[in-house]
Amino acid sequence: MAAASDRKQRAERAEQMRKEREKADRKQRNLITVAIAVVVVALIALGAWAVSSTGGDDKPVGPLVKPAHTNSTYGVVYGAADAGGAAGTDPVTVIAYEDFQCPSCKAFEEQSGAHLDDLVKQGKITIEYRIFAFLDSRSSTEYSTRSASAAMAVLDKGGVAAFKKFHDLLYANQPPEGGAGLSDSALIALAKEVGVTGIDADVKDKTFEPWVRKALKAGDDDGIGSTPTIVIDGKQVAASSEAIDAAVAAAK
Repeated sequence: MAAASDRKQRAERAEQMRKEREKADRKQRNLITVAIAVVVVALIALGAWAVSSTGGDDKPVGPLVKPAHTNSTYGVVYGAADAGGAAGTDPVTVIAYEDFQCPSCKAFEEQSGAHLDDLVKQGKITIEYRIFAFLDSRSSTEYSTRSASAAMAVLDKGGVAAFKKFHDLLYANQPPEGGAGLSDSALIALAKEVGVTGIDADVKDKTFEPWVRKALKAGDDDGIGSTPTIVIDGKQVAASSEAIDAAVAAAK
């Protein structure tokens, strides 16, 4: 009888241990399931944050509208006819990546702009402006993109010559970094100074912002990381009259 009782007790203890192991296994599986769910939710949230935080052409701002007088490389070609000069023979193309919020671009235009304009009028060069609006973080209103979009509105309605005058006015009136930048009303007023009207809605609605962001992405893909960046005959050159003259002469 004692032996039978011992076997029964051992069997009961074994059964109890089996149940406890099963209970522990279920608890562990539940914890693993919860941990996986937490990780999945975190990854989804991180992905959503990344999408909402990215700039460039992925930002959903509206339909893509291509400004008139732009080319397939997101450039605006300013030539002798636009400058009031005579077309030359095989002018050298000077590509200029610029941001209207960039102080260095303003300095470049002040130091070299008149000289380059003269070369354009003589038919020696054409300038392909590629607006690279990458300094939105330097203002509280994404002024880089806003001013670029306004410039494209001027280009679309007024043509290349009007764009160049507006381009020069934007640098002459460049706001300090860290502020709000020029207001939409101020941008519209500058457009009127160069003879372009009827762009109020385009400026306020940022009609050309998606295109501007596409242009920024294209510049990124080309390896552009700062402004002004000058490219002549496929090579980057220093943003100075002397370096540009030398590169133009070599390209000839």
